Amino acid sequence: MLRRTLPMALATTALVATSAAAQDVTLTIESWRNDDLVLWQEKIIPAFEASHPGIKVKFTPSAPAEYNAALNAKLDAGSAGDLITCRPFDTSLGLYQNGHLADLSDLAGISNFSSVAKSAWQTDDASATFCVPMASVIHGFIYNKDAFAEVGVNVPTTVDEFFSVLDAFKDDGSYIPMAMGTNDQWEAATMGYQNIGPNYWKGEDGRLALIAGEQKLTDEAWVEPYRQIARWKEYLGDGFEAQTYPDSQNVFTLGRAAIYPAGSWEISGFNALADFEMGAFKPPVEAAGDTCYISDHTDIAIGLNAASPNAEAARTFLNWASTEEFASLYANALPGFFSLSSFDIDMQDPLAQEFVSWRGDCESTIRSTYQILSRGTPNLENDTWNASAQVIKGAESPEDAAARLQGGLESWYQPQQ
Repeated sequence: MLRRTLPMALATTALVATSAAAQDVTLTIESWRNDDLVLWQEKIIPAFEASHPGIKVKFTPSAPAEYNAALNAKLDAGSAGDLITCRPFDTSLGLYQNGHLADLSDLAGISNFSSVAKSAWQTDDASATFCVPMASVIHGFIYNKDAFAEVGVNVPTTVDEFFSVLDAFKDDGSYIPMAMGTNDQWEAATMGYQNIGPNYWKGEDGRLALIAGEQKLTDEAWVEPYRQIARWKEYLGDGFEAQTYPDSQNVFTLGRAAIYPAGSWEISGFNALADFEMGAFKPPVEAAGDTCYISDHTDIAIGLNAASPNAEAARTFLNWASTEEFASLYANALPGFFSLSSFDIDMQDPLAQEFVSWRGDCESTIRSTYQILSRGTPNLENDTWNASAQVIKGAESPEDAAARLQGGLESWYQPQQ
């Protein structure tokens, strides 16, 4: 009997082991960021799997331009991944409202993020948070340290100092003072108006007042940034009107321009292309001692597919994505994409460290057009692109541009009527 029982016991043990192995869960992540595939495969996923045996992860990105349509098709067909990488504001809000993203308000790790960090992935009343914030991008100016040393100028901190530096480069003639074009329009708004504007409308105070209808785009706080970028025209070099975004990147990284109005997402690319030392400075304030404000714009998050059959394992991953370990891995592997968590992450890249250090000096805000105000027609975000480009070219006055934008917003947005 004993001899017959032993094989049966071994068979039973094997069956149990097989069942346990069969219970391993594989999570699939949908994303539009296909440039960071290696980062996920070589750093993030191995780190998670090492501390979470039994949960495997696959990162399956789509081309950025195709992501929204591809994701919606998969969600409708019931074939989307367990974890959904979230774009900020209305795109992801629509997914939540359509029942495709789960409410993560009760996720333990959500407490590691501020209200500003969560705002891009919440309902308008902030009653539900449906994605875990991953990273933001910060606006400012990147500069050529060699050029500054050659011309003998210092990093500007005030608006007057900023234009004095530009004048010095213009008078010297060795460098184009600033590399930016208006052909693609969005740069004029994103790296121009939205870069310097928060110092005038006082960051979140002004942005929220605009949403509430308590301020208008024709108020001085919203017109003055246009007056400032209107002055940029004489420093952008010949033919800036036809200069594309890639053209501007090349002008700067080839060493032909001294200053580049920037988003921190440029850091990795510029590090690879520029053969000179770079520095960064924050948007100059009107007067020394003024409170400074930076656009620390919510960029990317990750949520749970409400139809995922692996919700428990997916929530385990999302809690891990809320930790200091994940924040440090992600931010250092992609310098210029900064953790939105409350942890103090040590940045290894010096240029990235300079950008993120401004959080300790300045008040953070997000781009003024992204939440609520671009849901109607005309679209305020797209109109701000056009207005900023027209103002820089001198084709429209700051006052006329502001009046045009305000009229468009009033035509559909009730609090502004």
